[in-house]
Amino acid sequence: MSTERGAEDFRLRLCSCAALLALAVSISACHAPRRVTLTVSVAASVKDAILEAETAYRRDHAGIDFRNNFGSSGTLAREIEEGAPVDAFIAAASKPMDDLEVKGLIAPGTRRNLLRNSLVLIAPRDSQLRDFQGLTDPSVRLIALGDPASVPAGQYGRQTLAALHLLDRLNEKLALGGDVRQVLTYVETGNADAGLVYATDAQNSGRVRIVAVAPAWSHDAIVYPAAVIKASQNGDAARKFIGYLGTPEAQAVFVKHGFTIASP
Repeated sequence: MSTERGAEDFRLRLCSCAALLALAVSISACHAPRRVTLTVSVAASVKDAILEAETAYRRDHAGIDFRNNFGSSGTLAREIEEGAPVDAFIAAASKPMDDLEVKGLIAPGTRRNLLRNSLVLIAPRDSQLRDFQGLTDPSVRLIALGDPASVPAGQYGRQTLAALHLLDRLNEKLALGGDVRQVLTYVETGNADAGLVYATDAQNSGRVRIVAVAPAWSHDAIVYPAAVIKASQNGDAARKFIGYLGTPEAQAVFVKHGFTIASP
């Protein structure tokens, strides 16, 4: 009998230990921070800088992951309008953000201007091109430009060519790209003789050179706004991240990549 009672006591103790272990695991799970994946739609020209900023942010926010969607600002804005599950948006122009705000798709009070940039004329490193007027030379056969229908850099570029009285003379030479990084690639590979990109894109490429900087008066101000999307399922986390992008730590990353900081 004593042996049977001993075995029974052992089984009871074993069950009790298992129950306590399960309870401990359950309590631990309840107190463990929920991992959050923020989906961020980002203008292609900010890709390198935002990836570095996100890496820095994760060092102090272990529960945050990022899923990035890079592309032209106009295309990204249309995706958000169509219901794409996006938490935050960083555009390369005011208009795509304006359009979303008018439609009530931006979380109130979260929009902020983050960065500024400049537009530059680039060419392959061995090119003899010296200025914007040189684009009319027969030796320049193709000029890469972001599609103005969706790419802010293309809109700025078109404005610049028009302001310099060159657009009508160069229309037939223009080769349109899906975003500013594609324009850069066209020139890097020699598929285009020149292109119009942001200064930040040009500085990160060893295969092109900056021929000239577009005069500031020749195009709209190049401003990068950021905001939380109203339909975000991670609104608090998205607000904190957008707030972080305005801190000195994040701004230092952007400056390193050639951006200037927008005035409040």
